Amino acid sequence: MAEPVVRIPDAKVALSTASVYPESTATAFEIAARLGYDGVEVMVWTDPVSQDIEALRRLSDYHQVPILAVHAPCLLITQRVWSTDPWVKLQRARAAAEKLGASAVVVHPPFRWQRQYSRDFVNGIWRMADETDVRFAVENMYPWRYRDREMLAYAPDWDVTKDDYRHFTVDLSHAATSRTDAMAMVDRMGDRLAHVHLADGRGSAKDEHLVPGRGTQPCAELLERLALTGFDGHVVIEVNTRRAMSAAEREADLAEALAFTRLHLASAPARRA
Repeated sequence: MAEPVVRIPDAKVALSTASVYPESTATAFEIAARLGYDGVEVMVWTDPVSQDIEALRRLSDYHQVPILAVHAPCLLITQRVWSTDPWVKLQRARAAAEKLGASAVVVHPPFRWQRQYSRDFVNGIWRMADETDVRFAVENMYPWRYRDREMLAYAPDWDVTKDDYRHFTVDLSHAATSRTDAMAMVDRMGDRLAHVHLADGRGSAKDEHLVPGRGTQPCAELLERLALTGFDGHVVIEVNTRRAMSAAEREADLAEALAFTRLHLASAPARRA
């Protein structure tokens, strides 16, 4: 039999609700449905709807857009969302994922000042992963930089491949900010790569989250590799549209990101060979 010209992997392409900020979580569902995304990743943050499982279920049902992943509230601005205890946050994220039918919880490594949490983080994530079918996918981060100074804000490490986790999330914007070779990081993750945050960057000290193709990261190369290796996790568009001058401009950026992703997820084995 002739080898197929195009191979489409099973990976679903989702829209992070963070991609519509400062618009609401509800707006993200509406845009995802209109543009044809396969689902959404819910960023749990200060928007009350993002914290309300029943409200999220109603949005998912109304727009016929499944919730594929839940991003636990790990940001500085979400330190008091779903408790101040980081383990309670992860327990609630897991419960939300199970109730909403999501297959992944995205979690950041602890901040360095969360000493007890960081000491038990690796073992604790394994314990939680053993209690559920939901994947806890730990995400690569980056050093914080100001002028010539660098602060290591995460523990055990911002480079999560230095520790033993069952599943990883790779974020290409974070790779750009850390000035890390993203493809080498993906190689280290190997078959434990379960989740992708697709965004671009130029190596700025700021976490840019550009539309894929507008920076220097190997977004196309990564997608083509995922296609060729039969990746079955989720590819999540997590971009910054805060500078969009209008709702139409924001939607155009998210449509461009989706088109880029679908194009490069369709691999041509014969051509690459």
